[in-house]
Amino acid sequence: MKALVLSGGTGTRLRPFTYSMPKQLIPIAGKPVLRHVLENIRELDVTDIGIVTGARDRHITAALGDGSDLGIRLTYLRQEQPLGLAHCVALGREFLGAEDFVLYLGDTMLPEGVGALAAEFAARRPAAQLAVQKVSDPRRFGVAELEADGAVTRVTEKPDRPRSDLALVGVYFFTAAIHRAVDAIGPAPRGELEITDAVQWLITAGAEVRAGEYGGYWRDTGRVEDVLACNRRLLEGVRPVTAGTVDAASRLSGPVVVEAGARVTRSWIEGPALVGAGTVVEDSRIGPYTSLGRDCVLRRAGLADSITLDGVTIDRVGGLYGSLIGRAAHIGPGDGRHRLVVGDDTRIEVAA
Repeated sequence: MKALVLSGGTGTRLRPFTYSMPKQLIPIAGKPVLRHVLENIRELDVTDIGIVTGARDRHITAALGDGSDLGIRLTYLRQEQPLGLAHCVALGREFLGAEDFVLYLGDTMLPEGVGALAAEFAARRPAAQLAVQKVSDPRRFGVAELEADGAVTRVTEKPDRPRSDLALVGVYFFTAAIHRAVDAIGPAPRGELEITDAVQWLITAGAEVRAGEYGGYWRDTGRVEDVLACNRRLLEGVRPVTAGTVDAASRLSGPVVVEAGARVTRSWIEGPALVGAGTVVEDSRIGPYTSLGRDCVLRRAGLADSITLDGVTIDRVGGLYGSLIGRAAHIGPGDGRHRLVVGDDTRIEVAA
């Protein structure tokens, strides 16, 4: 089996960050979303992975290289325009050949992994196996209608009046039959080749299409609030590690990771929290549910339920919470209670 990971798109809901980086590289619990995805795929013993990229492909290739540090082999496929998920399958056809494959959205977090669903697919090998989960408002998703035995009778993309509460979570297992379906469909009204249309073509043609319910945590990391919520969820699973230095005047409570080269002085870090490599924390209170990137500097700072990307400076600013702070941003000085969404290379003075 191979894998095709979709990492294009413009990420409009995550601006200003996505003006300068792909949304799939925003870190959650100290690791880019895309790396979490690739680790999930590797757990399936799938090591030959194609990544469909968009205009910012150089950022993704710089972050992941050839994949050898993850024990995988990466092939990059450039999509010049966002023309739909089924178009990505068409783009990857030469790479995929006649093999079975898993199609995985690169901004989807499924921390418990999809091993059970992969096993179901391998045991029965339907033309398509969909991962689904019950949601309160299916109108925002592709929706699957199922029979009692798990056979899919219909799929619909973002229906106004859903006939099911089972949403597609962004992971699909396919045989090579999907290529014939992709060739047969035309663009949807919004001009894209929808993967739901290709799956529906298989159903109409009499092919076996099945679905399995994913019972774990699922988050599409397309919005700031989703990124922060996912960060909270993943930090709950960290184990305390102190690879950097923590002086005697500092206090670590709960599970806290201090990576190599980081330095904590006269500060209180309340876990779950992560301090990235090379980061300096002085006279500050950090956490809970906070991930600090690499090479940041926090002095007399207060930060909770937040993420900083690499190279951030927070100087004499307390009361920051629920914030996502871009690379090399500088915040200070001031006090009070603030929630910030700060893009890369931004300088902000915070007043009470």
